[in-house]
Amino acid sequence: MIEFRGVSKSYDDGTLAVSDLSLTAASHEITVLVGSSGCGKTTLLRMVNRLVTPTSGQVLIDDVDVADRNPVELRRSIGYVMQNSGLLPHRTTVDNIATVPMLRGTPVREARQRAVDLMETVGLDPSLARRYPWQLSGGQQQRVGVARGLAADPNILLMDEPFGAVDPIVRADLQRELLRLQEELGKTILFVTHDIAEAITLGDKIVIVANGGRIAQQGTPAEIMANPVDDFVTTFLGLDESRSLHVDGDLVVDPSGRPVGRLA
Repeated sequence: MIEFRGVSKSYDDGTLAVSDLSLTAASHEITVLVGSSGCGKTTLLRMVNRLVTPTSGQVLIDDVDVADRNPVELRRSIGYVMQNSGLLPHRTTVDNIATVPMLRGTPVREARQRAVDLMETVGLDPSLARRYPWQLSGGQQQRVGVARGLAADPNILLMDEPFGAVDPIVRADLQRELLRLQEELGKTILFVTHDIAEAITLGDKIVIVANGGRIAQQGTPAEIMANPVDDFVTTFLGLDESRSLHVDGDLVVDPSGRPVGRLA
């Protein structure tokens, strides 16, 4: 379980990125932080692995304050997947995936075998093992990033706009793959996106973050779609008078009738 207790983050220039925010991300579920660019989503995510230090408040994992953890060991125990994959350009696919286990002392042969096994898990052909990132498609790079995030078998996986840089068809495929992996592995996932349709598709719980790093609303996709709390949430969901999105049974559909997500 990840818990934020009254966390705030302000910068030297006076910018308030997060304001007295409290939130719990349940174990073995996907909690999606969704909001416009600059609202504080990534700041919150990076508080979990101490890439960002809150100005006040606490971030806890299973009731242990991350501030009391060694930052290097903490980061190596948490999977982290980012936009544009963040792969090391001078390392092959298999060695990119094996990086964290090797840093933690796993023998090279064992780490590489684990990496090859994970390639199959995330839907990558083993023939890609010796290719470098520039030899992979965008979707393949993102799958390598997911495999690398899983390589040390972490309980927690942080995902920061991981599918934002690929085309819509590949993005939908990666979303389906993540749901399949989650059903199989049951990780605690904190997922950041600006796309409400992606949040609806992936989230067990959705947290809509407004500018200034405050929670506008949180709940299951069904709860939020059925009962937006105010005009801001209604507009963000696309449920204003333009009816950009609407609910048809358990589906959320766009104006052309195309399903964009299913209410759990």
